[in-house]
Amino acid sequence: MADGGRVIPEEAAVAFTYNGSTHAVMMATPQDLDDFAYGFTLTEGIVASPDEIHRLDIVEEEIGIELRMWLGDPHAAALNERRRHMAGPTGCGLCGIESLAEAMRPTPRVRDGATTTPADIMRALDALASHQELNRQSRAMHAAAFWQMGAGLIAVREDVGRHNALDKLAGALARSRIPAHTGLVLFTSRVSVEMVQKAATIGAPVLVAISAPTALAVRTAEAAGITLVAVARQDGFEVFTHSQRIREDAVVHVA
Repeated sequence: MADGGRVIPEEAAVAFTYNGSTHAVMMATPQDLDDFAYGFTLTEGIVASPDEIHRLDIVEEEIGIELRMWLGDPHAAALNERRRHMAGPTGCGLCGIESLAEAMRPTPRVRDGATTTPADIMRALDALASHQELNRQSRAMHAAAFWQMGAGLIAVREDVGRHNALDKLAGALARSRIPAHTGLVLFTSRVSVEMVQKAATIGAPVLVAISAPTALAVRTAEAAGITLVAVARQDGFEVFTHSQRIREDAVVHVA
């Protein structure tokens, strides 16, 4: 807390190490680190299942935090082949990528999943606003959340970085064995291509964001079979791709 009573968010260097070798260092809010470790490892395609992470140790040091993970073969060998050191500032999603081909790697196509209604989307947005505890205190945090029709908001993760918040959510869903295709993923930021890539990797068929998408994000969502809902505010939203999952006609579709 700063002088005058303002709450300011914490930020720390978080290193991801696999079988003793550092793969990435991200600046992040130091909470929900178990979820961060699992989610980052899944959305980066290092493993396909949380079961492939054999052990996780969280080691706090004076200069930062290490998330030490151990993988079995063949993942350990494959990771050694593509190993890179990545220093990521807050909100950096593609830092350390070494080639255009790696940056624009093929995005998996999501399976058919949950359908929704405009009313469900608005209820989910209202619920998310009231569950952003850290942002309410600091006004400096992003959030990612998961909403299931009939169950409501079942997971919310916050971080100073939007990619980190989505990774934490991905980890929370994986560790709880909640399939991402059973609901909506929401986040409080613009929609960049790497956010769509991460969502596709975990199999999320519907993304809802409060800000606008980039053109590349729209093309990627279209190719991945993702329903992309954005510019979602209290007065409505726009559907940019795959509107068939929105069951009512009272939506604005952007070609």
